[in-house]
Amino acid sequence: MPDSPNPAPRCSDATPPRRPVEGVLFDFHGTLAQVEDAVAWVLAAAASCGVELERARATALADRLVMAGRAGGPLPHRVPPHLADVWADRDLYEHCHRAAYTGLAATVGSDVDGLADALYDRLLSPDGWAPYADTAGTLRALRDAGVPVAVVSNVGFDIRPLFAAWGLADLVGAYALSYEVGRCKPDPAIFLRACGMIGVDPERALMVGDSPADAGAVRAGCAALVLPAGEAGAVNGLGASLALAGC
Repeated sequence: MPDSPNPAPRCSDATPPRRPVEGVLFDFHGTLAQVEDAVAWVLAAAASCGVELERARATALADRLVMAGRAGGPLPHRVPPHLADVWADRDLYEHCHRAAYTGLAATVGSDVDGLADALYDRLLSPDGWAPYADTAGTLRALRDAGVPVAVVSNVGFDIRPLFAAWGLADLVGAYALSYEVGRCKPDPAIFLRACGMIGVDPERALMVGDSPADAGAVRAGCAALVLPAGEAGAVNGLGASLALAGC
């Protein structure tokens, strides 16, 4: 039988060439670190207010606070009208971020004076977060391979002190934070700013995150790797970024 005039392409022929990765952008929450357990969060915040809660009470209170809206937790089911404006701008202005989350916490009665602010202050503390088990190793491997790294986050406070406290500050070259950049993911502008900060063309950058907002980096020309967020302290699959970067 004669050969077909239009043979089917082989897999190697159909596979597009692999894009070189010269820089990696990482999301923060849910990618490099996770907030502490909700009960531990409530117990620590109450203790800072001089109140020692029983664990059963702290558990019930934590459930209600998470439902109301916890920074680093699921989105609230309802935002009260009086908080609508600060909620909308929470990742663009520091004062709105604090006002939004302390306001949501204040909707949950606790009988602990100052708890709403203490809960928020816990968010600003390195103890209120846990880097994933593979975060340090992944960032270090990229640094050793000469691949620059930027952190791109929708956030209303400075996360640099957290990285410094964890001994990771020298592994991150730049931070594109929404409240400083004035743009939030998935706006391409924040990814473009991050690429500019580390001197990498977007077409040669990889964005690693855990949400559709992170995948918005493709609109800026970047490749994207979306990993489901793991539990605090777990291995979060970040080694996949090393393979894609050729490390």
